[in-house]
Amino acid sequence: MSYYNTTEFTNPSIFILLGIPGLEMAHVWLSIPFCIMYAIAILGNFIILFIVKMELSLHVPMFYFLSMLALTDLVVSTSILPKVLAIFWFNTREIDFNACLIQLYFIHCFTAIESGIFVAMAFDRYVAICHPLRHSTILTNPVVAKIGLVVVLRGIMLMLPYPFLARQWPYCRTNIISHSYCENMAVVKLACADIRVSSYYSLSVALFVTGLDVFFIVVSYTQILKAVFSLPTKNARLKTFGTCTSHLCVILAFYIPGLFSFFTHRFGQNVPLYFHILFAIVYLLVPPMLNPVIYGVRTRQIQDRLLRLIPHRRT
Repeated sequence: MSYYNTTEFTNPSIFILLGIPGLEMAHVWLSIPFCIMYAIAILGNFIILFIVKMELSLHVPMFYFLSMLALTDLVVSTSILPKVLAIFWFNTREIDFNACLIQLYFIHCFTAIESGIFVAMAFDRYVAICHPLRHSTILTNPVVAKIGLVVVLRGIMLMLPYPFLARQWPYCRTNIISHSYCENMAVVKLACADIRVSSYYSLSVALFVTGLDVFFIVVSYTQILKAVFSLPTKNARLKTFGTCTSHLCVILAFYIPGLFSFFTHRFGQNVPLYFHILFAIVYLLVPPMLNPVIYGVRTRQIQDRLLRLIPHRRT
């Protein structure tokens, strides 16, 4: 097809996504676990949102932040998987230039928002454990709304230059993206111009967002651990710290694959391209799938409400 040639042109109206180069024969088989993960993510996060909305006892800061996390996970997973499946099933590799920039923005924006939500949840755990008597007066509904607004605005503003920088570059080499979705640097690297501004900004934002968020989370949990170890009995320490285990699990599920993907992409020149792309897809699908499962298993209030929703057989 003419779309696949690499002759010179200026600012293409479409890009071509290759899926996972090197694993083309396995595209259909790979789509099966991806579909399962996506289905679990969609169902699980909608259940979380429904339960929090219907259960008045869950209208507290921790579950407000959990609802934000569920919405963010729905956006992130839906931003990539429909197009990935279109490539795998129907070989529909074309994506409009503007649609590519929108996808690029949504992925990076909501990933940054998710990172900010984890900081907000860590702060909630810090206040609940270190200042339990003042929790309701510190984290009032207006304060929670302001924290949520700051988290969202930070993601929106920091990632806004990505599509604008990508749009300004001339593209005259090829319109073929060796990826399954429009990732910022995968798109910008196709430009026939000096892209150091985009490259440096992308690296700076990634280090700033991740570094700052991880720092605040570590500070929060340092204070939490001090408070936990000051408790008089082992049972009290385990019970108190048990309220943080769900949050810690979702943090690890988010940051460890993200950091691994970031460093292998930047410094793993000997790592095959298909591994980079496969891991990049998994990184954006696994946290949205795991988060509702972890909170559903570890949170008694969600379990109780879910059990009430399931019709019981009469004896």
